[in-house]
Amino acid sequence: MAQLSVGAHVDSVDPVAEALARGATLAQFFLGDPQSYRGPVIRYAAGPAALRAAAEAAGVDLYVHAPYPINVASTNNRIRIPGRKLLQQHLLAAAEVGAKAVVVHGGHLGERDDPAQGFDNWRKCVDGLELAVPLLIENTAGGDNAMARRLERVGQLWDAVSSAAGADRVGFCLDTCHAHAAGEELATLVERVRAITGRIDLVHANDSRDAFDSGADRHTNLGAGSIDPEGLAAVVRDAGAPVVCETPGGVEGQRADIAWLRERVERS
Repeated sequence: MAQLSVGAHVDSVDPVAEALARGATLAQFFLGDPQSYRGPVIRYAAGPAALRAAAEAAGVDLYVHAPYPINVASTNNRIRIPGRKLLQQHLLAAAEVGAKAVVVHGGHLGERDDPAQGFDNWRKCVDGLELAVPLLIENTAGGDNAMARRLERVGQLWDAVSSAAGADRVGFCLDTCHAHAAGEELATLVERVRAITGRIDLVHANDSRDAFDSGADRHTNLGAGSIDPEGLAAVVRDAGAPVVCETPGGVEGQRADIAWLRERVERS
């Protein structure tokens, strides 16, 4: 196959330099505090236009990961409404730096909430967003009332979002650790996801520290966890999408993971 477009989740001060240090062709990063409702912050010293130009010159594609507290499915107005606002801010800031997309988790509801309300809240959210860049919904690892843990729920979410005005700008990010921890077999995963969404726009290639169907979102380096190595590589190969390693170890750990993937995927 052609050369794999692969990179890592990196620090936001200079994501282009971080990508190059890893031998990568893309970089994913946060704009600001990933655990906060504070608005996005572009930490690149020369500003957003300069970051965009630096990425283009280096041949590095940029992706932004939205903050974790965003939960646009929630039935709680004090969670859902600030989350929508924050997501919109990140979409606009991502466009400023020339990012290819913004990745956001599917969210969850309270134990007694009706999932149908969460799916409809997602539809309303997409209807109201200015999608300055594509929005990629990521599958998640745990939660009994999660919107995107199991593929059955992803299907219901996709049905709802597909009726929104901005549906053509919404894609899917497939996380291998999350799928494994959620109890989804990797052997047929790409085929089953595509049957639901029609697309896979980005892969988060992560091994899992925990067992199959554990519900635990704990990443580890490729080949070091509980996921079958060849099965993980097959997901990346079959998806045919850009890849982000969200693994530990900094430059050296992620450089090794990128090399691990290239050796297994590009040889096929």
